[in-house]
Amino acid sequence: MTAELKTEVEFSKVIRERHSVRKYDPSWKISDEEIKEILGEAILAPSSSNLQPWRFIVITDQELKQQLLPIAYNQQQVVDASVTIAVIGDIEAYRNAEKIYEYAEAAGYVTAEIGAAMAKRSKDGYSAMPVQKLKEIALVDGGLVSMQLMLAAKARGYDTVPMGGFIPDKLRELFSISERYEPVMLISLGKAAAEGRSTARLPLEEVTRWNGFEG
Repeated sequence: MTAELKTEVEFSKVIRERHSVRKYDPSWKISDEEIKEILGEAILAPSSSNLQPWRFIVITDQELKQQLLPIAYNQQQVVDASVTIAVIGDIEAYRNAEKIYEYAEAAGYVTAEIGAAMAKRSKDGYSAMPVQKLKEIALVDGGLVSMQLMLAAKARGYDTVPMGGFIPDKLRELFSISERYEPVMLISLGKAAAEGRSTARLPLEEVTRWNGFEG
């Protein structure tokens, strides 16, 4: 079955109804166009110096999902959900700074002179950072875009589950991912076959301090 739920609801409801769902209707197929729409909203997320290090591998082919299954410790949602998306981070995203500012210039957001200066600042600054720091940035930005992806999906009536449980080296091997890219997470997305389990949250006062921190 291929269809579009297109159920857009208010943000407050979206964030309260989003739960991690692990059981999906395997007959439900999301169109490529709607997947692109969800990803298009996801990439509006913020990133360090707007370098947008996120990259996505969109996995809809069932045979490929089966190959991914043992890499993801046999989590059944990998094959049952309409799509599983591998989110990876480019630790050399600074190499795209000039291209990004060319787009910004074309959109009228910056002048050519300012864009060139900002691109140079990004390239010089980030290229001098240790690899470990670049990985940390890619993971943080990858987390931001992943959360936005899950909320965009929920706003359309779909469900998701983020997965950190996978074997990075095997994922690299399956998709020929070079060392330039750092795997962030897998996200299964589709039509729920069973509701996600509600979970408790620590009270706000237990996780929040005002104007200082002790601990």
